[in-house]
Amino acid sequence: MSMSKKKQRDISYTSLPKTATGINGLDEITEGGLPKGRPTLVCGEAGCGKTLLSLEFVIRGAMEFNEPGVFMAFEEKADELAMNVTSLGFDLDKLQADKKIRLDHVHIDRSEIEETGEYDLEGLFIRLGYAIDSIGAKRVVLDTLENLFSGLSNQTILRAELRRLFGFLKEKGVTAIITGERGEGSSLTRQGLEEYVSDCVILLDHRVINQISTRRLRIVKYRGSQHGTNEYPFLIDEDGISVLPVTSLKLEKDVSSARISSGLPALDHMLGGKGFFKGSSVLVSGTAGTGKTSIAAYFANETCNRKNKCLYFAFEESPKQIIRNMKSINVDLQKHVDSGLLFFHASRPTLYGLEMHLVAIYKLIKKLRPTAVVLDPITNLITVGSVSEVKSMLIRLIDFLQEEQITVMFTALTLNTVISDQTDEGVSSLVDAWLLVRDIESNGERNRGMYIMKSRGMKHSNQVREFIITDNGLDLVDVYLGPDGVLIGSAREAQKLKEKTGVALRDFAVTRKDREVMRKRMMLEAKISSLQAEFESAEEELNKMYLEEELKQNILEKNRQEITNIRRGTADTPKEGVKKKK
Repeated sequence: MSMSKKKQRDISYTSLPKTATGINGLDEITEGGLPKGRPTLVCGEAGCGKTLLSLEFVIRGAMEFNEPGVFMAFEEKADELAMNVTSLGFDLDKLQADKKIRLDHVHIDRSEIEETGEYDLEGLFIRLGYAIDSIGAKRVVLDTLENLFSGLSNQTILRAELRRLFGFLKEKGVTAIITGERGEGSSLTRQGLEEYVSDCVILLDHRVINQISTRRLRIVKYRGSQHGTNEYPFLIDEDGISVLPVTSLKLEKDVSSARISSGLPALDHMLGGKGFFKGSSVLVSGTAGTGKTSIAAYFANETCNRKNKCLYFAFEESPKQIIRNMKSINVDLQKHVDSGLLFFHASRPTLYGLEMHLVAIYKLIKKLRPTAVVLDPITNLITVGSVSEVKSMLIRLIDFLQEEQITVMFTALTLNTVISDQTDEGVSSLVDAWLLVRDIESNGERNRGMYIMKSRGMKHSNQVREFIITDNGLDLVDVYLGPDGVLIGSAREAQKLKEKTGVALRDFAVTRKDREVMRKRMMLEAKISSLQAEFESAEEELNKMYLEEELKQNILEKNRQEITNIRRGTADTPKEGVKKKK
């Protein structure tokens, strides 16, 4: 048993060869493209984009992968097809002249088809084989399959001819797309057989919900390969078809520890002095008129000042309005537009559905490669979808931007309710940083206060700051804690003036007391001097008496000594009887 298991482990399985379509997003969903050398069925209702997808598959193959292709149409003529794709920037006439593409129109009239039991596609095989061999085609499209079997009702013949057709394409070794119309009920095609004999089945859907159209793509099956199984929105515009894959549910994205400035030094200081994390998501929410767009414009301006690209999606105001309004706060966005660093994309949310907005955002980001993205405001998207749908879209957008290491700032309008402050279309729990700008009404005036509700992974201030908008720009100042609580605006200035007046009065009082103390000190010092002089005079008088007494005592002592000496005869006196000589 162990040897057999070892042999099984040693077996190397090769993955299914695939042909890249070149269609933006489709190769990601199919994990490489369509099955190489096998037929793929593309089905859907009228107007869902079957012909365009298959035609772009052939054109991309010829232009980008050097794989010639054959497009055989049973409905539209070659010149009509060439004209239809001119708006997408494709020159089919030149591609045909260069023998990279061959367009072939086959006219089939239902009245000419009779079910005789001997119906086959031999003539089609000959014509298709010649077209393939003439240019060495690697890709083939048959558009649409229903025209081949429009007059047949015998399921046995139909299934046999379908198998022959698919077998013929496999024998030629071409990667084929066969388009088919959507059937009734749960059937993917009109005949209900094509999806069973196809190796890959792609279903296109064009639905209208709340008067807004949305195109979606789903891979129903893919033999021998893993593939995305969800519904994916796709967009048809001047660049062709773009499919937006749903982002991975695995949270395995790389993160950056680098920091970028918000454009407001005071706000950066509240965020630890360095600003937001690079590649993070930031939500700025608040009621109308609190300055959300101004904060977003400051962020975009700072990004452009660092010589980085910024993409600004405006869902409420036109670019000219935003540029004009921001000049009033000393922010010149026009210079960044002129320098090619700032790009505006303005559209009403009702232009198309949420998924189409997501695809448009995805395409522009892929095209422009910005460092920062602004969406202002996301709450307008609620007009084209429910809160859960908007949240789902934003989750996918945030995941995509995190993978691309792009910093995004959302603005959101909140109502004057606690519940709405905590929801913000459900995105507040998804973002890395949440700034709340709130109206604070007091003393008959309205002021703004900014709160940092959260900022993941960094130290941030939990204090409220007064948010000021002036002609010189935006600023955050410390609120004033007065005896009655937090004071802002004129109340703060009045309290400061009151305290300043109190300080002046206190200083005056202190100065007056100092002078009084000085006078008292001088009076005391004068008294002390007078007493000192009196003391010295008394001391001198006392000393005089003491000296006189001491002098008397000395004289008496001397006289006593002299008397003592006289009595003893030792006094120095002249002797009697001794006469002096003349």
